[in-house]
Amino acid sequence: MVAHVGLTTNTGVVVIPMTYGFDETNLYIHGSPASRLLKESNNNHICATITILDGLVLARSLFHHSMNYRSLVVMGEAEKIEETDQKEYALDLIVENLIPGRVENTRSNSEKEIKSTLVLKLPINEASAKIRLGPPVDDDEDHLLDTWAGVLPLKISFGKPEPDPLLRNGIEIPEHVSALIQQ
Repeated sequence: MVAHVGLTTNTGVVVIPMTYGFDETNLYIHGSPASRLLKESNNNHICATITILDGLVLARSLFHHSMNYRSLVVMGEAEKIEETDQKEYALDLIVENLIPGRVENTRSNSEKEIKSTLVLKLPINEASAKIRLGPPVDDDEDHLLDTWAGVLPLKISFGKPEPDPLLRNGIEIPEHVSALIQQ
């Protein structure tokens, strides 16, 4: 759900957490045109990292503790998207990545909203993926210790929806939101 986007500015390296979307060839991020993402960047070369933590790996020794995870690093020259239809496409992907089904259940972005949003496209030309799965890898002699070892699975789950206090009466939780809660 979160991409940590790193860039070099006049004052040093900055990493900003951002929502993202993607298709087969590009990663898309968005923000304010006034953000330091472009304002202070020395160039458009950025690095975006995405990690999903699946569990903590508890070993018999401190040295062999680890995590089960899936990660992706994408590096390259980000392109600022100017065309309205391409911006809309990217913004839809970003929202759908967070909440599948949301785009078809809300109003479209206004022209003013689109103009006031910076959208960057990062081609997935240079990337690295890494996965760690499985139990701890202890030293053979540590298997004789009376220490519990294994994996503590981790997952993100949604809680009970909290309606906007200004929501009109009679508007029910939509199916696409209910589906997320039940996962």
